[in-house]
Amino acid sequence: MIVAKDPKELAESLSASCVTIGNFDGVHKGHQKLISRVIQRGAKLSMLSVVVTFEPHPLRVITGKKTPPFITLIEQKLELISAMGVEACLVLPFDKAMAAMPPEEFVKQYLVDGLAMKDLVIGYDYAFGKGRRGDHTLLRALGEEYGYSLERLDPVIIDGAVVSSTRIRDMVQAGNVWDVPNLLGRFYQIRGRVIEGFGRGASLLGFPTANLELQDELFPKPGVYAVWVQCPELSELPLMAVANIGFNPTFGNERLSVEAHILDFKKDIYGQELKIHFVQRIRDERKFSGPQDLVARIREDVSLGREILSAPEALI
Repeated sequence: MIVAKDPKELAESLSASCVTIGNFDGVHKGHQKLISRVIQRGAKLSMLSVVVTFEPHPLRVITGKKTPPFITLIEQKLELISAMGVEACLVLPFDKAMAAMPPEEFVKQYLVDGLAMKDLVIGYDYAFGKGRRGDHTLLRALGEEYGYSLERLDPVIIDGAVVSSTRIRDMVQAGNVWDVPNLLGRFYQIRGRVIEGFGRGASLLGFPTANLELQDELFPKPGVYAVWVQCPELSELPLMAVANIGFNPTFGNERLSVEAHILDFKKDIYGQELKIHFVQRIRDERKFSGPQDLVARIREDVSLGREILSAPEALI
């Protein structure tokens, strides 16, 4: 997949394009429906399939940091979009000038002139531009003026409700990670570099842990989880693990941490990039009377984690 920040970077790759546009936070099943349709239409019409998105997220520019945590940061978002088979992704740098741009100007400058767009696919509730005036009614009228077709897809309904980033975010924050794949198409993932921790896992408790330098914004509810760990530099296959996310109340930590004990694994992985896939919540984080009680409980967690991850439904 070609990744560009300006339509000019795609000039040599297209004579016409089929486009979808959005923030695509999570690249969930609703987003996947849009992207799949663009790929299908692009192949049928011999047009370049293009996903248009923004970085940073428009809400972050408009409202500052008072936004909900995002499900996917840009690196993972692009990986997921690319894996679907899209030919190009235009990641437009979003700033206050773009936020103030009338939707008519945006369509003309970036989509019609910039991408030679002939086909546009949008979600059922999509709207953009100043005052959110760029809705399907305006986009259809502009299509008649500029000669592109517009297709508006119905929402994806699962378990009686629309699949949305908000719904997935609420599930993750509630610790209900087992049901997330129904909406997301995969288990919820965070990623980060392994850093020096507090030195208690192996020496004091006998359970060495990989401590992550936190990069993501959305974290499951504090507690202990059965997880898969991916470390491409050390293993082609995902590794079984049990992760604690929280503040380690037994030891009184003041900052959030994510620590994963990888089962049957003893290699040095400091500095490695890990991906942690949250499969099922085992229990709440709680304070123990001392290390001995904590060790006994960790043994139970490891046993439960192994059982959970051995189930066919838990595979990634």
